[in-house]
Amino acid sequence: MTSVTPTAEMQRPPRLVLDGIYAFSPNRATLGAIAYFIVEKDADGNPANLLIDTPPWNEEIAAFLASQGGVQGWTMTHRGGIGKVQPIQAALGCPIVMQEQEAYLLPSVENRVTYRDRFVFSAQTDVRWTPGHSPGSACVYHRAHGGVLFTGRHLLPQRGGAIAPLRFAKTFHWPRQLQQVEALRAEFSSATLAYLCPAANVGFLRGDRAVANAYEALNAIDLDALRHSTPLP
Repeated sequence: MTSVTPTAEMQRPPRLVLDGIYAFSPNRATLGAIAYFIVEKDADGNPANLLIDTPPWNEEIAAFLASQGGVQGWTMTHRGGIGKVQPIQAALGCPIVMQEQEAYLLPSVENRVTYRDRFVFSAQTDVRWTPGHSPGSACVYHRAHGGVLFTGRHLLPQRGGAIAPLRFAKTFHWPRQLQQVEALRAEFSSATLAYLCPAANVGFLRGDRAVANAYEALNAIDLDALRHSTPLP
């Protein structure tokens, strides 16, 4: 087991967001990004747990993951969510699934799986390529709870709780990111998308780690206005 000297930030236990879904504390190694953990079982009743992005790491986090049956899959929603993966992967012993355009960022990781458009983890959960924020930006869709979309930095909360794609100076391809928002609108409905779990800006959610009424929030985004927005720093 790999251990790290705990900090006040890292000592906070994972937080239950929805039944079977946990959020970790912001990780300083990923510029404060939030990682999530889905606890589920396969058809034979064996653990099929998925880690989304990189959590802060210490013995308490390792013990928590072990208590839930370990980690059978691990994926990244964007290059900024990678952090210090090697010592964590050595402890977890699971493959890392990453979109092929950013897999080169993990050159020394042996147990690595790449995909182009979509990768299926289970009947309940898959990851789909949503480029724009970065070349390999992706969202994870989990069918429980009426549909939960883990958006990485593709869609983020804003002041007041609304969600939107945010244009930064380092955004890879802004028009393509907006196209992916339109694609998500076309793919989902109010019956298939109930929650969004973003990887950053969760302070705007006033203590929550999920955006409810997600499909309505997705459709409320003013894409026409965003097409001409000025990049943030």
